[in-house]
Amino acid sequence: MSTVSLKKWNNRLSLCGVISCRVFAYVGLIVAFVGCASEETLKRSQGYYQEGIANLSTDRQRAFVSFQKSVQLDPDNKEARYALGHVYAMQGKLAKAEEEFRSAIRIDRDFSEAYTYLGQILSMQNQWDEAVKSYHRALANPLYRTPDLARFHLGRALAQRGDFQASVEVLEDAVVVSPPSVPPAMTQLELGRVYLKLGNTAKAREALEKAVTLDQGGEHSAAAKELLVRLK
Repeated sequence: MSTVSLKKWNNRLSLCGVISCRVFAYVGLIVAFVGCASEETLKRSQGYYQEGIANLSTDRQRAFVSFQKSVQLDPDNKEARYALGHVYAMQGKLAKAEEEFRSAIRIDRDFSEAYTYLGQILSMQNQWDEAVKSYHRALANPLYRTPDLARFHLGRALAQRGDFQASVEVLEDAVVVSPPSVPPAMTQLELGRVYLKLGNTAKAREALEKAVTLDQGGEHSAAAKELLVRLK
């Protein structure tokens, strides 16, 4: 190769090197920009979620819009999907609520709260077998903070299926959870009802009397008293 040709070749290599450096630098800037944009989007999504939570008890429609915006910005925001499912449930839109809870579960397979709420939605649609499965999935997570909630609803679902003995066992486990997330009188009332279906009047009376003591003057106490009258 001649000296002139060699110089031209070296110049081409140098030019390619400069172009490559510029391309890589440009790509790096794009990646950095996209990363920042994504982080900003996630922050905005979380901001809308927090806004929705703040307004949930006073302005449900405004909260609903905030949760929708949160999910639009970040479809993987499981808390926003759970909250959106809750609002749909309050509106009586069970199919929409179920869709959101299932989406939340797809994002986090250990999302016990979503499994429990999904179980309630399925129960409202008389899908007792599927509801039982959902409650069991909730309870499979050892870090679930409110297991008595899932056990309470699981006990009711099992009773609806006619599996009264299993229902009693689950409800007995629910009443010993401390601190409780379900009013203890409510769990004792349900336990009394299931014992009655089993024909165990002694255990039924014991549970119902506890419900009366724990909820004096309340609706659970009144319901328990009605059942106690039938036992006399």
